[in-house]
Amino acid sequence: MVRALSGHVLGAKMANSEMCVRSSRELWTILLGRSALREPGQIEAELERNWDRLLLGLCYYKPPSSSSAEKLKSDKDIAQPLKDFGLRISKLLGLDEQQSVQILQCYLQEDYRGTRNALKSVLQDERQSQALLLKIADYYYEERVCLLRCVLLLLTYFQDERHPYRAEYASCVSKLEKDLVSNYQQQFEKLFKAEAPTWETHGNLMTERQVSRWFLQCLREQSLLLEILFLYYAYFEMPPSDLLAFTKIFKEQGFGQRQTNRHLVDKSMDALVDRIGYFSSLILVEGMDIDFLHKCALEDRPEQHQFSSTPEICKEMDQMLLTFGDILHHAPVLLAWVLLRHTLKPDEASPVIRRIGNASLQLGVFQYLTSMLQALGSSGNNCTASTARMCVYGLISFVVTSFEEETLGSQQHLINAACEVLAAPSLAEIFWETKPEMGLGMILDSAVGMFPHKIGPLLQLLTALLSDKSTGKKVYSFLDKLSFYTEVYKHKPNDIMSREDETLWRRQAPKLLYPLGLGQTNLRMPQGCLGQVIPGDQGYIVRWDYSYSSWTLFTCEIEMLLHVVSTADVILHCERVKPILDLVHKVISTDWTVSDCLLPITSRIYMLLQRLTSVINPPIDVIASCVNCLTVLAARMPGKVWSSLHHTGFLPFASIPLTNMAQSISAEGMKAGNYGNILVLIEQPRGEYAVTIAFLRLVTTLVKGQLGSTQNKGLIPCVLLVLKEMLPTYHKWRYNTYGVRERIGCLILELIHAILNLSPEGDSPSLQSLCIYSLTNTDAGQAVVNIMGIGVDTIDVVLAAQPSSGGSEGPGQVLIQTVKLAFSVTNNVIRLKPASDVVSPLEQALTQHGGHGKNLIAVLAKYIYHKHDPALPRLAIQLLKRLATVAPMSVYACLGNDAAAIRDAFLTRLQSKTEDMRIKVMILEFLTVAVETQPGLIELFLNLEVKDGVEGSKEFLLGEWSCLHVVLDLIDSKQQGKYWCPPLLHRAALAFLHALWQDRRDSAISVLRTKEKFWENLTTPLFGTLPTPSDTTEPCVLETCAFVMKIIGLEIYYVVSGSLEQSLKDTLKKFSCGKRYEYWSNYVKSLVCHMAKTEEDGMRCFSECQMLISAWRMLLILSTSHVCCLLMLSGLDCLPQLLVPTSLPCLRIGSMMATLLLILLKQWRSVVASAPDVLAPLTLVLESILQADQQLMGRTKAKLFSALISVLQIQGLNSGGISHLPQLLLCVCETAQDEALALMDSTRHVAVTGDTPEDKDSMETDVVPRTLHQDQRDGVCVLALHLAKELCRVDENGEHWVLVMRRLPVLPSVLSCLELSLRLKQNLYFTEAALHLLLTLARTPQGATAVAGAGVIQSICLPLLSVYEVTTNGASQNLGFSRKSQDTPSWPGVYRLCLSLMESLLKTLRYNFINEALDFVGVHQERILQCLNAVRTVQSLACLDEADHTVGFLLQLSSFCKEWQFHLPQLLRDVQVNLCYLCQTCTYLLHSKKMLHHYLQASMTKNGDTLPPGPLPRAQRAPQTPSKQLAAAVPGVGERGEVEEKALLAVQCSLLKILSKTLATLQHFTPDCCQILLDQSLDLAEYRTLFVLSFSTPAFDSDVAPSFGTLLATINVTLSMLGEVEKKKEPASLSMGTLASSEDIQALKSLLMFTMENCFYVLISQAVRYLKDPTVHLRDKQRLKQELSSELSTLLSSLSRYFRRGSPSSPASGLLPSPQSKPSTPSSKVVQDGQEPFIQLVQAFVRHVQR
Repeated sequence: MVRALSGHVLGAKMANSEMCVRSSRELWTILLGRSALREPGQIEAELERNWDRLLLGLCYYKPPSSSSAEKLKSDKDIAQPLKDFGLRISKLLGLDEQQSVQILQCYLQEDYRGTRNALKSVLQDERQSQALLLKIADYYYEERVCLLRCVLLLLTYFQDERHPYRAEYASCVSKLEKDLVSNYQQQFEKLFKAEAPTWETHGNLMTERQVSRWFLQCLREQSLLLEILFLYYAYFEMPPSDLLAFTKIFKEQGFGQRQTNRHLVDKSMDALVDRIGYFSSLILVEGMDIDFLHKCALEDRPEQHQFSSTPEICKEMDQMLLTFGDILHHAPVLLAWVLLRHTLKPDEASPVIRRIGNASLQLGVFQYLTSMLQALGSSGNNCTASTARMCVYGLISFVVTSFEEETLGSQQHLINAACEVLAAPSLAEIFWETKPEMGLGMILDSAVGMFPHKIGPLLQLLTALLSDKSTGKKVYSFLDKLSFYTEVYKHKPNDIMSREDETLWRRQAPKLLYPLGLGQTNLRMPQGCLGQVIPGDQGYIVRWDYSYSSWTLFTCEIEMLLHVVSTADVILHCERVKPILDLVHKVISTDWTVSDCLLPITSRIYMLLQRLTSVINPPIDVIASCVNCLTVLAARMPGKVWSSLHHTGFLPFASIPLTNMAQSISAEGMKAGNYGNILVLIEQPRGEYAVTIAFLRLVTTLVKGQLGSTQNKGLIPCVLLVLKEMLPTYHKWRYNTYGVRERIGCLILELIHAILNLSPEGDSPSLQSLCIYSLTNTDAGQAVVNIMGIGVDTIDVVLAAQPSSGGSEGPGQVLIQTVKLAFSVTNNVIRLKPASDVVSPLEQALTQHGGHGKNLIAVLAKYIYHKHDPALPRLAIQLLKRLATVAPMSVYACLGNDAAAIRDAFLTRLQSKTEDMRIKVMILEFLTVAVETQPGLIELFLNLEVKDGVEGSKEFLLGEWSCLHVVLDLIDSKQQGKYWCPPLLHRAALAFLHALWQDRRDSAISVLRTKEKFWENLTTPLFGTLPTPSDTTEPCVLETCAFVMKIIGLEIYYVVSGSLEQSLKDTLKKFSCGKRYEYWSNYVKSLVCHMAKTEEDGMRCFSECQMLISAWRMLLILSTSHVCCLLMLSGLDCLPQLLVPTSLPCLRIGSMMATLLLILLKQWRSVVASAPDVLAPLTLVLESILQADQQLMGRTKAKLFSALISVLQIQGLNSGGISHLPQLLLCVCETAQDEALALMDSTRHVAVTGDTPEDKDSMETDVVPRTLHQDQRDGVCVLALHLAKELCRVDENGEHWVLVMRRLPVLPSVLSCLELSLRLKQNLYFTEAALHLLLTLARTPQGATAVAGAGVIQSICLPLLSVYEVTTNGASQNLGFSRKSQDTPSWPGVYRLCLSLMESLLKTLRYNFINEALDFVGVHQERILQCLNAVRTVQSLACLDEADHTVGFLLQLSSFCKEWQFHLPQLLRDVQVNLCYLCQTCTYLLHSKKMLHHYLQASMTKNGDTLPPGPLPRAQRAPQTPSKQLAAAVPGVGERGEVEEKALLAVQCSLLKILSKTLATLQHFTPDCCQILLDQSLDLAEYRTLFVLSFSTPAFDSDVAPSFGTLLATINVTLSMLGEVEKKKEPASLSMGTLASSEDIQALKSLLMFTMENCFYVLISQAVRYLKDPTVHLRDKQRLKQELSSELSTLLSSLSRYFRRGSPSSPASGLLPSPQSKPSTPSSKVVQDGQEPFIQLVQAFVRHVQR
């Protein structure tokens, strides 16, 4: 029940069963097949439920009664205001009270345009309620008409075998058959006798205007009732008594002209009154059963006809019909009765027959029949019109057979009637099958008798007799073999012999029938030809016995017209040529195969067009016929027609070449052609537009003919004429005929629509770009906007004014088609127009706000109220959807006060179970777009209401008018598969939900996710089983599953795992347990394989498949079940299939799969680590990829390389574990080589031309393949180098890669590109990757030899200078020591890598690389010295890192002191000095932690690289396990202190590393301890003194030279650090005990011991060097001994205390530090004695000094 006032949803119906019915309009829509109910069973059920209503007809609507009023009052389910208003409706319409309420409810459901909330106030307000009453009256009238239309529909198709519901209609008609006629006959009588309502009887709203409206309805219903009766009697026999009764009724009513209320008839009703007359006349003719009468007459058994046994009825009919003759509608009835009486009893009734027959002819029966059939409409799919033609066909055929043609009046009128009759679809075939001496064949025969003297009648008939290919061939052959040639002579010619009685002539000499020039096509009548002479008024009519082809004659006629075109005979000849052209047009359009035979005629049309259009007063109708012929030809051969037409001057043309858009739009140099002149000078003044209509059709056909771009350019002037001169103004032209304006508008838009649907062309200006520009920027666009702005009300008015019963043609349908085209055109223009920052005039017109809801957006939205053609609202919503996406405006604001009402209308149509599914889908698509772009509108549709919860939290509830009610219904698992929820609609609902999740509409999502069974219903599609991909799956089903996966993925992603809804968790668990991961993985795999196989055929639903794969990928990535990774890895074998093909779609899918693989490998490291051989399939995939088109493969190759790198890193395999290592290495190295060379070429190209390609460093998975090779972090080249590095690392002993390097010149290629990149300081990522590969190779002897042999020093040494700039002042110069360069690729990082590479090569190759190493150090000496010096001023990690690398390289080089001294003595001295200073700096900074802290803060502030302000949240704090950190207790309060502490520890750690390497290097620059202590003959000159004789604590000042004090301080610092590490202070102070793991502490201890050992070593060596140096003063030596003795003794006692507690052993004994903890038990002898080897050495030295 509808409680419009109490707020219940309107979709429900009356509880009272009597009122639980469909509206008649809804029933009509269902029976038409325009609703969601389209199955024959559903149609049958509807008819079963409603057949009694159809039988009752208009009696179904009962008059008011007291019993009905009582029942209404006692009905508790209906709200009181509705009852009261129902009574008012009952009074106004004279309708049963209960039915009045029912009509009200149906009106509110279907046509009410306000909101339900506003209804209450409308009912209470007198003025508003009166307006509502009148609207309901209109709705009621429409309901009555729709009820009759339903019956008409059944009678139209119940015997049509082609109709899908024929059987259902037929069974219903058989039920109706008995009583239908009597019921409808009574209703007809009741209607024409009905008294007009008055205000006394029907209330004061029954004004004159309403009475007129009532009478118009009365006439319309009469017309429909008679139409139904006529169709009924076309199928069922009429008893003679019924004929008599109908004749009486119609006589009384005067065939519609003697209405009881005829005083109310005005001009607008004439068409309906005529229609009543036509049907009255047709019913009587049909009742006489002329067809059967004809059959009886032929078989000579007239007594079998029903009227032969009813003489009384015949007499009564005679008497009645003798009184007829004063009304035109009597004519066919009289003629039919004449035939009946003449056939049955010719003698008995001859005077009556003669009188009646004469009356019929005097009324002009054949003209009447012609005008009647024209008024009933064309018979394309208008059953009534074609049935009327069948009826009249029988009548005319019998008349012509029965009576002499001369007695029937003018032959032309008879032929006109015959032609109009033959327009019915099947009659032409019937004609050709009947004998030629019967029926219409006799008319044809008489027309042939006067041919070609009278050329028109025969061609008019034959044109009408053309309907399809078979009749086309018959007409062609008929005209091809004519045997008579009729001529008229005023006087007898001389070359004739004749009989005396002049009945036969004989030609004495041959004669050319056309006076044309020589060599022309002609007809030649031979000598001796006989001719039969018939004397006539005009002279002698001679029918020559001469056989010829009239097609040749037609050619001669056209040729003749061309000869006389500029003479006075032109009009006469035009009359002869026009029927020829019309016939040719019809022949070619029905049977194209004949066109070759008609070439002599069609090829002359161009010349004819050219000549006729250029005369002073051109014959418009002939020109139109010419253009129509060319249109038909253009449909098959557009190129030929265009090239021939181009030279006629008929079409508009450009006199100068078109080069750009501005010139085209300005129409500069364009001429309107002869057509333009005709339009302006003749057609517009006259108001007749035959040529214009033909011109528009021709241009549209040429456009659709897909001409080349050159010809299309030639059409630009034609299209421009339409856009500039016609479209903006055509509605203002003068028109003589109603409906032509709409047709021209429709044709113009069809042309534009065709142009916008062309495939885009490259060159500008193209037809399409011209159209788009014109529509967006000129008046043409405004004209289209005006057409769209016609609005739903105007269309309804035009439809209501049509007299026909809702057929498929008429002004209303043309108007609807025009508006639909305007929608489509606008949609395409917006879609295709180039992007621009400026708002175009079209967009302004579309989106501007007008007052009082006049803006276009509101008009578009209101098309939702249109009910006649479902495509109209659908296209309007589609355009709204497009505007909502692209236009910067609020749809909600544009709708103004109507927003809620329009929302209700949208939802009502969405809720309706019978609504056309495509409208529902479009509404949901519009809302889906609105979620993202129209916040106001979507809030209106979501209609969420706030529910106040506890503690001020806000919960939301679904409002009554929320679209989510419908959406939830559509995804309900119980609704799936039902007719009102087809798969497309289900998909649209899920797309809408996905948009809500995607756009994070939290209020709506919060309501949805807590709805009962929401997740269960949502995920239902994922638990179904789809047909295999090879079977045809509905594409939308794939999308449905994809949307569900995406929604689940988004929910998992955005919601904290603990907060997921329990029902969703249960569903996911069920998904996992039900092996759905396996099912979907296998399905996706089979889908992918199927796509790879079917790509050649062109995939039917590629985008849907891609969407599903993408969604499944997202779900897998977010899924928490590792089973999916194994599934994916097992599905690898589908990748090669995907990636070998060259079609882009498959590659895109392959690329997506590769991305998924990569993500899963990284996510599920633990699974991959133990997975079976993953590399084998990946290697196969890689091999297949490398064979495919490289340009398309870039991204996919990159992803595969990444995947291989991941697998290698995760599985940590050795060379034995990789079966395909040789192939893999070969593939990768080949790629690396090719890519390096390609990169080198493009780098050179860029360097030369200077055009850097736009960088698209994006992680998009579906980027368009790059054309120019670019250096990118995730580029193929970089990843190939990294993968090669990983493979070389795996292949430790080099057995495989050595072979590959021998086969392929990989290293030379990479080094060449590296050299170029360094020199140009470009390709950073490549450079880094290449250096990493070289570094990996350099760690093994074979690799180092190969790298050095390939010329690494030439490629790196000098080009590396371009990477950095050296300045004299290292401190002020930023050496790229920024923080970011620590972890991201940077040029300083490249320099550091080069240092590492040199260090590694030197370490591995030793003397074989010393010269290259010295070259390197020589070239980069400034940078090296600057770096060593910079540590004092810049303590950034980057600076320290470079210093660390530099000292590491110098440490290796210091082993070759003599060679260095020989080649670069000065540099060696500088390096030694700088290393000593570096040692001093590090010691000072490590000693003075406060100072270091201060420096760090100052440098960070200076670089704008401040520490994080304020304390960090606990969750974000990094895990506290820094490796190899220093044990330093630095005061720091709170968490900020902790962060600063970490920065400080990192710097201290770096400084300690630098210090240890510096001292190890200095050890090589000072004499060997043992040698200097024991060997007296050591050459002291070889070694310089490095430290000065001073024992003061080192100062932080470059002026103070490094001294023995520095070395002692270093030992002290390391010792105190060791102590701090050992102590493990309380947690309050940040010590190593709380910060690091035991392994880190152990490593740190070893490093400190190594530093201390080296420091002692250098100290002792330098001290002995001083003591042995004769140049040093004895006093100084004495001082040295004293100081060292005391300092070292103190240090030794500290050391022995430390070792007694337990310490690491000295790493000095080995080449590399190998820290091993000594047992810390007191029983250890070594520890007790403190006898570490280096301590023993120090003790020995102390003893030596003290001597």
